[in-house]
Amino acid sequence: MKIAVLAVQGAFIEHERKLEALGVSCVELRKAEDLNQSYDGLVLPGGESTVQGKLLRELGMFDTIRKQIQEGLPVLATCAGMILLADSLEGDATVHLQTVPMVVKRNAYGRQLGSFHTEAEFKGIGEIPMTFIRAPYVSEVSDGVEVLAVVEDRVVAVRYGKQIALAFHPELDEDQRVHEEFLRMCGEK
Repeated sequence: MKIAVLAVQGAFIEHERKLEALGVSCVELRKAEDLNQSYDGLVLPGGESTVQGKLLRELGMFDTIRKQIQEGLPVLATCAGMILLADSLEGDATVHLQTVPMVVKRNAYGRQLGSFHTEAEFKGIGEIPMTFIRAPYVSEVSDGVEVLAVVEDRVVAVRYGKQIALAFHPELDEDQRVHEEFLRMCGEK
């Protein structure tokens, strides 16, 4: 199995390490030509969503990635990746890929000092560690969006079709179950 990791900005290396530890090969997406190869899934990492969205457009990757997701390519999106997938952002007219019908609030827990770690129930997996860094949360979901985790009465993980979007960073914790769940989804035909 081969997983593509968006590597234009952000915390992509940590996802690659986690996936490689699970026996998966990774390919970094840095330019439009990188999208011409085949892969079984896509990781949209944490980082700066505004910068990532801008680079996707400037590098000629935006339309292809959006089409791949719309056609069913499995996606694991963390933090900034969640923002990229959101249909709309609370209090912000900026939009990016718009492949999940949800409203996301950016930097919902404040700046860097608002970062925190907790453990909470993740639907179908059990209780897992969750590390939040300047994290967003989902303030509204539409029909068809499955809520996977809630922390402090806020939705922090959803699934829509073959897209999993998380406000936290499972790549920063020892637990591998979120990535394993993503890989199971990638293996489904």
